Amino acid sequence: MAPGVDGNGGDGDGGRPTLLHGKYELGRLLGHGTFAKVYLARNLQTGKSVAMKVVGKEKVIKVGMMEQIKREISVMKMVEHRNIVELHEVMASKSKIYFAMELVKGGELFNKIAKGRLREDVARVYFQQLISAIDFCHSRGVYHRDLKPENLLLDEEGNLKVTDFGLSAFSNHLKHDGLLHTTCGTPAYVAPEVIGKKGYDGAKADIWSCGVILYVLLAGFLPFQDDNIVAMYRKIYRGDFKCPPWFSSEARRLITKLLDPNPNTRITISKIMESSWFKKSVPKPVKSKQETESIEDDNSYSDKSKQPETLNAFHIISLSEGFDLSPLFEEKKREEKEELIFATTRPASSVISRFEEVAKAVKFNVKKSESRVRLQGQESGRKGKLAINAEIFAVTPSFLVVEVKKDSGDTLEYNQFCSKELRPALKDIVWMSATENSNLCLKQDC
Repeated sequence: MAPGVDGNGGDGDGGRPTLLHGKYELGRLLGHGTFAKVYLARNLQTGKSVAMKVVGKEKVIKVGMMEQIKREISVMKMVEHRNIVELHEVMASKSKIYFAMELVKGGELFNKIAKGRLREDVARVYFQQLISAIDFCHSRGVYHRDLKPENLLLDEEGNLKVTDFGLSAFSNHLKHDGLLHTTCGTPAYVAPEVIGKKGYDGAKADIWSCGVILYVLLAGFLPFQDDNIVAMYRKIYRGDFKCPPWFSSEARRLITKLLDPNPNTRITISKIMESSWFKKSVPKPVKSKQETESIEDDNSYSDKSKQPETLNAFHIISLSEGFDLSPLFEEKKREEKEELIFATTRPASSVISRFEEVAKAVKFNVKKSESRVRLQGQESGRKGKLAINAEIFAVTPSFLVVEVKKDSGDTLEYNQFCSKELRPALKDIVWMSATENSNLCLKQDC
């Protein structure tokens, strides 16, 4: 049953609730739209402030928007990224849906532009963060479809946060032709092929919107403007715009490629990232807490005297998902997993050697001791450098349990690494009983 609102405050029908599920205390109204109000709220367990979006069920059902609300919830759970507003949890009562979201205190990026155009170096930082977030969404098969400065928030440190995924689409929304067909978005920011109603690529449509946003950041006004919306659409179709004289030549080149009315020749995100304008002053990625901790912990790998830790039966149970340690990977369905456990009768030195072989093949750095090994990617992925820790536990002198965990980096990239590199390399050293040896499947789709 969905968590409701505590009796201390009602469900918001007769007045704003003051306490939700005994967990959140609602404060002042921060803003409101047609279907939702956003309040400042405080998590009573942690003391942290959140933004509580309150949506009336009756209103959204009346206008047929319930699917849109469900989609927004699904999308926000999928796209956890430093430049995307985080959804903490969703609660519901008979008449309301409550979104507990990251509180972003810096306001809309639109408010900055309303005061005038931005310096090119400032605009570049925002654009780099926007592209990072959208690239991450696209890697998850999510297309935003309503990118505009009003849907870009700034935190206290000035970092950009993408929000409002109510019009977003999944890759499984594609028709048989591999394209999306729903016309949506804000007219001034929408791609020409979306207006055309002939089907469009969600990623390419988002890139066009990013191009309009970059133009607005640098110019202080829209590239396609007309009081008559039909006339404005004609300009969008033709890609009819002019860059102001203060745009640098590199910015002009990039914007021209972004606002290419032909989606087939429009620049891709990978090419955007390779462009000279984008690569100027690329901000250093902020190290995650896990990365910082892992660097501090690196010294522990130089301790050559440490022997594999001995485990008793209770440790084995706590490390595994059950009593059966034989499967190489116990995969959780419908969610990404960040650790794996397997058993082996090979010595610890053989296990570590196998990890070293994998690291050499994919050009990862290695740190090791007699019971631990750490693989560190040399190149940054979507969430920084991928780092993997493996720890070896001795059940008996000749029977080991190996626990592998993602320490930092992107979970999807970690799972792909395990599937394509680690899993095949470890296959022949995984212990199996005679019965299990006959039926255990180590392929990805098992």
